[in-house]
Amino acid sequence: MKKKVALLAGGYTGESVVSLNSAKQIEASLDTERYEVYKIIVTPEEWYFTDTQNEKVPVNRADFSLDVQGERIKFDVVFIIIHGSPGEDGKLQSYFDLLNIPYTTCDATTSALTMNKAYTKAVVNGIDKLHIANSVQLFENDAEQLEKIKMKLQLPLFVKPNNGGSSIGMSKVNAWEELASALDKAFAEDTQILVEEFIEGREFTVGIYKAAGEVHVLPITEIKSSKEFFDYEAKYTKGVTEEITPAQIDDGLAAKVGKIAQEIFVKLNCRGVVRVDFIVQKNTENFYFIEINTVPGQSENSLIPQQVRATGQSMKSFYSLLIEEALAE
Repeated sequence: MKKKVALLAGGYTGESVVSLNSAKQIEASLDTERYEVYKIIVTPEEWYFTDTQNEKVPVNRADFSLDVQGERIKFDVVFIIIHGSPGEDGKLQSYFDLLNIPYTTCDATTSALTMNKAYTKAVVNGIDKLHIANSVQLFENDAEQLEKIKMKLQLPLFVKPNNGGSSIGMSKVNAWEELASALDKAFAEDTQILVEEFIEGREFTVGIYKAAGEVHVLPITEIKSSKEFFDYEAKYTKGVTEEITPAQIDDGLAAKVGKIAQEIFVKLNCRGVVRVDFIVQKNTENFYFIEINTVPGQSENSLIPQQVRATGQSMKSFYSLLIEEALAE
């Protein structure tokens, strides 16, 4: 009998558009001979499935079920592809834990932790051969904070919301006169802000996933942006960024970052597929941790699909691995 899979997309943030694009690609790739797939859209106002008659069917949130044309649908597993809240910050994970329904992402604790960039850096700090840029975490936006930053950090700086993704609200600060407006932009997105020193170098991203109880590292991607940094426009505007998969780096360096990425995955108790971003500092082989994304994009040209295809796997088989791993947990 086919397993019933709820494919959750949408969300409560500006990243919902990215989520819907990811869901479109996943829905087209899932193995329909093994899985009966129901795409459920989550918005702040409603959770719903659209049936074959193009009618919205609301989700019964008491037990996460659907009543579709007289049939009660209950799910064996949930494929979460909601970026940001509530799919990446632990909220939905906690909900499904209470209902005892397995899901394809990290658990609630890891999801909540990794949404907070500063807390994540504190946990991964100490992993062998991993470097962490100097930073300051802010909870208030006032003149006193400006002075604190100037005392502790050196230009140039990155200013970013501490919780969130897709680089929304992020700025690079090259002069102290730019700092106040950068903080205003970031605080418009979040109540916690991370300010960190800029590390010059090459940017790489590594996909890691768990299947059949084993942690696997995908081929590495190098990101070359025509912009100063990999912001929202660079990520989602065609032609702004060149993404090279597999990255053109020597085998020793690739093995080094792969091992670091595996250790991050294990230390943070990750599940499913995640993506870890790094900078390799110019004129050194020092890997600096940028962030981890526990619900990485899955649109056709997103980084994880690029890396999966580079292994020779199909997206159909890859997604089946993730679903079966969730069912086995």
